[in-house]
Amino acid sequence: MVPLVLPMDRSHPDNSAALHRRLFTIDTHTDTPTASFMRPGWDFAAMHTLAEDRTQCDLPRMAQGVDAMVFAVYSTQAARRAEGYGMAYDRACHVLRRTRDLIERNALQCGLALTAADGLRLKAEGRRAIYLSIENSYSLGLDPGNVQRFHDLGVRMLGLNHMLNNDLADSSTDPRGPEWNGLSPLGREVLAECNRLGIVADASHASDDALRDLLELSRAPVVLSHSGCRAVCDHPRNIGDDLLRGLAARGGVIQINALPIAVVPTVEDGRTAAFSDLLLTLGNSILTPEVLAAAEKEWHRIEVAYPNPAATLDDFIAHVEHAVEVAGIDHVGIGCDFDGGGGVAGLNDVSEFPNLTRALIGRGWDEASLAKLWGGNTLRVLREVQGGAAGLT
Repeated sequence: MVPLVLPMDRSHPDNSAALHRRLFTIDTHTDTPTASFMRPGWDFAAMHTLAEDRTQCDLPRMAQGVDAMVFAVYSTQAARRAEGYGMAYDRACHVLRRTRDLIERNALQCGLALTAADGLRLKAEGRRAIYLSIENSYSLGLDPGNVQRFHDLGVRMLGLNHMLNNDLADSSTDPRGPEWNGLSPLGREVLAECNRLGIVADASHASDDALRDLLELSRAPVVLSHSGCRAVCDHPRNIGDDLLRGLAARGGVIQINALPIAVVPTVEDGRTAAFSDLLLTLGNSILTPEVLAAAEKEWHRIEVAYPNPAATLDDFIAHVEHAVEVAGIDHVGIGCDFDGGGGVAGLNDVSEFPNLTRALIGRGWDEASLAKLWGGNTLRVLREVQGGAAGLT
């Protein structure tokens, strides 16, 4: 097996940058496939900037800051009827195939990762590892067999919800309140398929009751791929301490999110209501290209009208260290939600990940703890999930 911490490179001093390069580093949630790969002419192999085109991840910036990313294929939720499900499923498959094509075109710099061993191997080869996930299982429709189809396309993590309830589970932020009081019957079927296939179940965006159901029913650890701590910022997206302890007790991991509204407490100014109104309107629509374009334009308008609160790297670290205090060092990771709204001052794209390592060293973190936070905990979950699946076959 490739070691989790690579041997020290003696060609440069053993400072924080060198330590960061030795670690296996992974971020478990970025929306780059949907946000960037579908833009005509956008080049994954070229260096971009946040100021230039509002993107936060590309291969040159990955080479500066991170070994592996979980690329999420996000589905906007629309009408919960056959035509809506079909269009969402087809679009998710299209984005997955587009992502795989870009990985293959840039095979000298990156590779598709399906297992924990793949990620470590790709790092040893000097390439970036790219895992695939689904965000918002609306794209599954009502067919649990689509879990297998997504798995065949390389998906190894599946998020139940986004901002609204769907046919699998309740969301933490649906203004209408709970529909299922946790997982639906279909959600339980989908979870069983994830366990059977070795797909990590992801409860970010899901309600507390949905997470409780996952923890009770899953035969393998689950994750919160991009969430925060409610004790630090009282936002419904975040998790309370009791559930954090429950997640840890079942072997799971919370990967800390850099979405500013979930990082620092803020006075509600109409932003959440505006996004909810937009999403509820889309919930009665069929996502034609025209509807999607109009929705993206309105989403951007809301972001401009209601800017994110100011948040810093220290604010982000407050969530990391609280999660470690409550859940333990074996149950915390990193999932910033780049290209999906995440980013704080000092941690605004993937090239800035070494800033986090430097700051944590300054706060007394040792290499063993950093190795767990940055990659060890997430790889351990992937091994356990896939090992459990092998035992079910």
